[in-house]
Amino acid sequence: MSEVIDRVKLEASWKEQLASEFDTEYMQALRAFLLQQKQAGKVIYPPGDEYFNAFNYTPFDQVKVVILGQDPYHGPGQAHGLCFSVPEGVRPPPSLKNIFKEINRDLGLPVPSHGCLTSWANQGVLLLNSVLTVEQATAGAHQKKGWEKFTDSVIRCVNDHQEGVVFMLWGSYAHKKGQFIDDTKHKVLRSVHPSPLSAHRGFLGCGHFSEANEYLATLGKGPIDWSLPS
Repeated sequence: MSEVIDRVKLEASWKEQLASEFDTEYMQALRAFLLQQKQAGKVIYPPGDEYFNAFNYTPFDQVKVVILGQDPYHGPGQAHGLCFSVPEGVRPPPSLKNIFKEINRDLGLPVPSHGCLTSWANQGVLLLNSVLTVEQATAGAHQKKGWEKFTDSVIRCVNDHQEGVVFMLWGSYAHKKGQFIDDTKHKVLRSVHPSPLSAHRGFLGCGHFSEANEYLATLGKGPIDWSLPS
């Protein structure tokens, strides 16, 4: 393995799967961009040691479900490397509130008092943003800098080397990532995005959480407990 990947804080099984990505030209360009942004005094979220938290909480061979987000939250203290999730003590953003509403409607589980989704990640839910960093107060600032290629490779990797994974693709941005998924060997669930702008056009009522657990049960896999510890 190269010296570059040796320095990356990335869980061992993912490091084995993705090692070659870190030597590509696009990743070298992405590293240079992020360094330049930091040197220019820009504030980047999440913190550097949390860029790859989605992978560190959910090892490659434990992935049961993939939820795909767009890019991290861009407010102070919100992003911690898991899509849609915020650390405990941070108010859940509107999209996450709608996710909780749908879980309550679908499964009858109480709406959580916080928005930290690490318990999902620990059960095999890969909470993957398409873009892993963002500039403070500037949504989408790090799009088209290379992260999308990296996360395309992640999805291909799960598609090619695993079977029976549930992919939850919410919104047109996530739907485009679906081109890499073989729906004859995985379960692909599509809906509009849970944001307040679109949730009432099909996300609320989609039933994805019960459908995911029913599919996992047909494969003899344990269900995801979609409740959150208080």
